[in-house]
Amino acid sequence: MSKSSSKKIMVAEDEEDVRRLICNSLKNAGFTTIEAADGPCALETARTQLPALLVLDLMLPGMQGLDVCKALKVGAETKIIPILMLTAKTEEVDRIVGFELGADDYMTKPFSPRELVLRVQSILRRASGQPPEDAVVKLGEIMLDRTQHKVSVKGKPLELTATEFKLLATLMERRGRVQSRDVLLNDVWSYDSAIDTRTVDTHVRRLREKLGKAGNHVETVRGFGYRMANIP
Repeated sequence: MSKSSSKKIMVAEDEEDVRRLICNSLKNAGFTTIEAADGPCALETARTQLPALLVLDLMLPGMQGLDVCKALKVGAETKIIPILMLTAKTEEVDRIVGFELGADDYMTKPFSPRELVLRVQSILRRASGQPPEDAVVKLGEIMLDRTQHKVSVKGKPLELTATEFKLLATLMERRGRVQSRDVLLNDVWSYDSAIDTRTVDTHVRRLREKLGKAGNHVETVRGFGYRMANIP
């Protein structure tokens, strides 16, 4: 059995035709799917079934998708479930709130089913990537342990999403070198082309907030991208 066929994806979408389109696309790619048509059902099903990934529409009846995301991210067993948000809204604030609650990526409707499958595969690759043997990276007061998937600042542990963790690891390992948004999209998100570089900006902003004062080590190179300061 391939890795894709062993992955169980949950689709929480109230529009039946959209839900069917997503599920069929995922099944054709070798995934198994679980469905939910409203917020309460999505939350309960995610808690009991523990899917490998959740495709979550933000405009769900009964309970908003953002509330579902928030509830899952505080649960001991469900906080590690990667979440791909779906929304018809175009306002940046909706994406930012979703990322702040722990979502890994987003797509706006209408969307390409093929792109959705590619994004699901990309998120799963990031979540299951095997760390190297020598996996402890230190930079100033920041310590990142890829083997144990832990980050601490001055010895205080931080709670990062899978995407935030990989973004920080990438910047720390390439300290002193400027990384363009396109490069980060490819290396962190595994996208072959720049789909929306604001995804990078939003994650960097959230990462800086979590790092506190140590977030100042993540430098913005205007008009290009980001660089982790090369400090002892």
